[in-house]
Amino acid sequence: MGLKLHVLPVFAFLLLGIGAGSALAQGDLNVLFAPSAGDAPTRVFTARKILTMEPANPTATAVAVAGDRILAVGSLEEVKKALADRPFGLDERFAGKILMPGLIEQHVHPMLGALCLSVEVIAIEDWELPGRTIKAAATRDEYFARLRQAHAALADPKEFLFTWGYHQLWHGPISRKQLDAVSDTRPIVVWHRSVHEFFLNTAALAALGLTRASLEGQGQTSRQCDWDTGHFYEKGLELITKPLLPRLATPQRLRAGLEMLVKYLHGCGVTAINEPGAIMTPELLALYQSVLGAESTPFSSLFIPDGRSIFERYGEDDSISATEKVVALAPSGKVAFLPNQIKLFADGAIVSQLMQMKGGYTDGHKGEWIATPQEIRAATKLYWDAGYQIHIHVNGDLGLDVVLDALERCMRENPRYDHRSVLVHFGNSTEEQVARIARLGAIVSANPYYPTAFADRYGKVGLDLERADQMVRLGSLARHDVSISLHCDLPIAPASPLYLAWCAVNRTTASGRIAGKDQRISVDQALRAITIDAAYSWRMEQEMGSIAPGKVANFAVLEDDPMTVNPMKLKDIAIWGTVFEGKVHPVK
Repeated sequence: MGLKLHVLPVFAFLLLGIGAGSALAQGDLNVLFAPSAGDAPTRVFTARKILTMEPANPTATAVAVAGDRILAVGSLEEVKKALADRPFGLDERFAGKILMPGLIEQHVHPMLGALCLSVEVIAIEDWELPGRTIKAAATRDEYFARLRQAHAALADPKEFLFTWGYHQLWHGPISRKQLDAVSDTRPIVVWHRSVHEFFLNTAALAALGLTRASLEGQGQTSRQCDWDTGHFYEKGLELITKPLLPRLATPQRLRAGLEMLVKYLHGCGVTAINEPGAIMTPELLALYQSVLGAESTPFSSLFIPDGRSIFERYGEDDSISATEKVVALAPSGKVAFLPNQIKLFADGAIVSQLMQMKGGYTDGHKGEWIATPQEIRAATKLYWDAGYQIHIHVNGDLGLDVVLDALERCMRENPRYDHRSVLVHFGNSTEEQVARIARLGAIVSANPYYPTAFADRYGKVGLDLERADQMVRLGSLARHDVSISLHCDLPIAPASPLYLAWCAVNRTTASGRIAGKDQRISVDQALRAITIDAAYSWRMEQEMGSIAPGKVANFAVLEDDPMTVNPMKLKDIAIWGTVFEGKVHPVK
């Protein structure tokens, strides 16, 4: 299968998020998930405990399922009574286990995960993947030793060496000259841990046909690259991805990476994923449908279009119709676009320390915009007025000011109730901004991995300790009753919802200290953030996210109770398997 990935809008492909005029009315989700209980055989699953995430009925010990739908939940006697004379089979295989709603990865990038984790991984933390564990490279010496080993292991002297995971705060500065010292003949491409940056050696630049002149004269895009160091970042990625993608994103690597990702996500108890900011071509959709949409894949894959690239290409006059055409590629099914939802972007990546900060950086470097403040305001207003739910990537407190200003202007000029605008990542903020989020009726999808992974280093370089420890103010959001979901943004964090819950509850850093004690949330809040509140952020709370009659029968099957284990053990709870749309899928 020859994927024509080079035709994708290149920057948006690398991100993959890295009302009126819509294809479907907002909230009209029965096209995506049509009830199919009917006359299907009924099974009653019993368990040691069922955590329903339903306040009126928080725990149970039995659940009845017909087809892909839940019929009744309660004690075994209560479920039998609810079924009346309907015949059923009793399934007691979970009698010693815990059932909870199928875990939701609110924001994951299948293509980026497939690519990053299938090249040479030399990262700042361990990665536990199906069939292998990749150990961390914590120092500069370890990084370059691993890079030289990877170079020596390739038999073909002209084969590209792709590696992902480099971070300057652990591995020190890197440049074209230093990569040439590893090899001045083999093309070497270093993909930054943030996925928003690349470093190329001289051989790679030559192999891709790039010259200094070819990179000049393209405004912000040209300003976000450095020919001398071989460094390309944010919009500067657009200068290299057209020649680079056919070599990096080969059909073989994509398929193998996606197949690995299916095993990985299933092993983490996931039954639904979403990619906000997706770029889709017919070829890529066909690959997704053949792997993510396969009958054996035990989760659904939902997508939200990348509005930034659409708006940049089509402008105010044609962006809505262009968005409709994207959604129409996959309006329903196991692999589908969510209706009336759009992803926009504000400032740069937090992992690169390119977020826009009001107080600046202690080492004097500057943040970057992915979209300018003017573009943010214009695109937000366009999609708001068209009735879309807006998801917007924002990491710095200055970036957050711009986003909140845009939302406030929209609310003032065209008030909308229950707009559920989602602030995505939510890296840096102030208490005043949290209160403003609550007043505006926005919600947050946060990455709780930031303080765990980065607070120790960021407190010493770039940010001061207070700002580093206060990254991802979940406690403040909870105190203001702002709806919270958690996401991994794979490959930024491991795609394990229970691990993300552990991060949010404990905020324990790599050094073992607690970053921002007042920003921790409760276990119950964290579990809601990976189930019902994650579904709420997609307007899917009537279909998934809790165990209640009429909803899709998606369950995670756990070996221990996350509500009673030591909170420091949350990430260690074993996943027995899942139930997806009523069918049992043990983890192999």
